[in-house]
Amino acid sequence: MTPIVLKFAVRLVLDTNTVISGLLWQGTPGRLIDAAQTKSITLCTSVSLLAELRGVLAREKFAGQMRARALNVSEVFDGYAALAMIVAPAGITSIVTKDPADDAVLACALAAQADLIVSGDTHLRDLKNYHGIPIITATDALRKIERA
Repeated sequence: MTPIVLKFAVRLVLDTNTVISGLLWQGTPGRLIDAAQTKSITLCTSVSLLAELRGVLAREKFAGQMRARALNVSEVFDGYAALAMIVAPAGITSIVTKDPADDAVLACALAAQADLIVSGDTHLRDLKNYHGIPIITATDALRKIERA
């Protein structure tokens, strides 16, 4: 795969399902994480999003994939935490009534002054944008970034 090379820094907030997909299954979300590793983009997160990530990584349903890739929760979590820029989330009112935990993604994106929110979650994507920050899939994010 061709690495992503940008003329300017792009800040992304990935929701937890996108992070998990990228870390454990690669694919398009994995290309976004690879771009962050090469410093082509900046991934932003918060302590609450990292806590959610750690909890989700520890779920039994991901144990097989972790074993198949010879990884453990600590390695995967620590690697992502070191890769991402950690911001203090902005104080926001409840936005995602169907899944209030998704408000953490929005609060992080606002504080990080993110260019994009990347999510596979329909509760978030149905919003289309938040304070002018587009909420799009990993595929759409990659297309947008590659055109930049």
